[in-house]
Amino acid sequence: MQERSSVGDLANRLRQELNRYSPGGKLPSSRALVDRYRVSPVTVTRALAQLAAEGLVVTRPGAGAFRAEPRTTARPGGDTSWQEVTLSAHAAAEPVPRTVDASGVLASLAAPPPGVVEFNGGYLHPSLQPERAMGAALSRAGRRPGAWSRPPMEGLPELREWFARGIGGAVGAAEVLVTAGGQSGLTTALRALAPPGAPVLVESPTYPGMLAIARAAGLRPVPVPVDPDGVKPELLADAFRATGARVFVCQPLFQNPTGAVLAPARRGEVLRIARDAGAFVIEDDFVRRLVHTDAGPLPRPLAAEDQDGVVVHVGSLTKATSPSFRVSALAARGPVLERLRAIQVVDTFFVPRPLQEAALELVGSPAWPRHLRTVSAELKARRDAMTAALRLRLPELALPHVPFGGYHLWVRLPDGTDESALVAAALRAGVAVAPGRPYFSAEPPAAHLRLSFAAVAGTEEIAEGVRRLRTAYDEVRT
Repeated sequence: MQERSSVGDLANRLRQELNRYSPGGKLPSSRALVDRYRVSPVTVTRALAQLAAEGLVVTRPGAGAFRAEPRTTARPGGDTSWQEVTLSAHAAAEPVPRTVDASGVLASLAAPPPGVVEFNGGYLHPSLQPERAMGAALSRAGRRPGAWSRPPMEGLPELREWFARGIGGAVGAAEVLVTAGGQSGLTTALRALAPPGAPVLVESPTYPGMLAIARAAGLRPVPVPVDPDGVKPELLADAFRATGARVFVCQPLFQNPTGAVLAPARRGEVLRIARDAGAFVIEDDFVRRLVHTDAGPLPRPLAAEDQDGVVVHVGSLTKATSPSFRVSALAARGPVLERLRAIQVVDTFFVPRPLQEAALELVGSPAWPRHLRTVSAELKARRDAMTAALRLRLPELALPHVPFGGYHLWVRLPDGTDESALVAAALRAGVAVAPGRPYFSAEPPAAHLRLSFAAVAGTEEIAEGVRRLRTAYDEVRT
């Protein structure tokens, strides 16, 4: 957070001083900028890169940075209004018109302005990411023989085997495909299993990114409520009967956003209900590696208990590493595996081999278990800090479930609270939060917020963020 802020500050100062130099004029050397502004060489490099991306400076290796020549006046834009007709021409003929809406995803992806506490983040703070271990793994991977050659379409055999061992049960390497992140895996699975216009059963509430995938593919998400024990089997059976759906998407472990874990008594029941309906269960096992130290033994993935090919499993390394470390796995049994493979090949060809090799290097290194232990302890401390701060400063917010894994809390707002107004007031007060509305595929039963404790610098920032949220809450409730 400190590095990101200093980069922005330096870029602003350099931007203000550009008028001192004529077009094409050379800026001070990087060493001179380090000395003048008392920042690190990395900060200088990143600030100059930011200005270069804006077209304000030009960097020349070995020569330095120069003020860019003035931009020529752009020609008047053409008339693009015709696109409105073309883009909507076929909507009336579609059973379920496709909608491409990334707003729910952007709520957790967009970086807030400098100085804003990031309670909306969906990834580990840089201080929690294994940056040194990932860098070393990538360096070693780049030197492997054949590291830059084309990988097998399904993924490197050793990486597929590693994912298969993590799933357990009867799942073998031959039933695993390496994919480019969990979002890519979910996209492939939904496209393979449901034709446009079909209903898809989803947990309610659920991950907005999955809802966005479904709607962009012309699918119709049908909500099935969850409680602290996961999806309710009787309502799941009712939904299958009422809709004729052939797909159910769920997160049995530390569900997003509620943090629920599917209860042992419900696990077999969910599989039986889906099998009786002739339906697939897409298991999004996205945060298995972000368990807290007080969680106890974890239940196995549903895929490990599935003998009949009901479950299509999606597991990822991204949440436990970095948003840019996009390596995940799709696992399935039976004829559906070939369909999944074909769609992935058509969409992406394959995951770049250097990234797969780096994943193997990382998970096989002594640094990997150390990293997981560190993150496990830190997430518990942050969860406890946020829970205590909310109960002290914002007792009006209901916290029905405190999870033992994952990276966020799901809070219910008092009846009558304007969720959108509170989100906007929070940002003005200096804290970014994720609104609850995008997590529901239909009308929400109440207003909610999702508060992440993983994307902040530490427990002190959590306390400050909750204090600012209190200020925002008082503003909208007066």
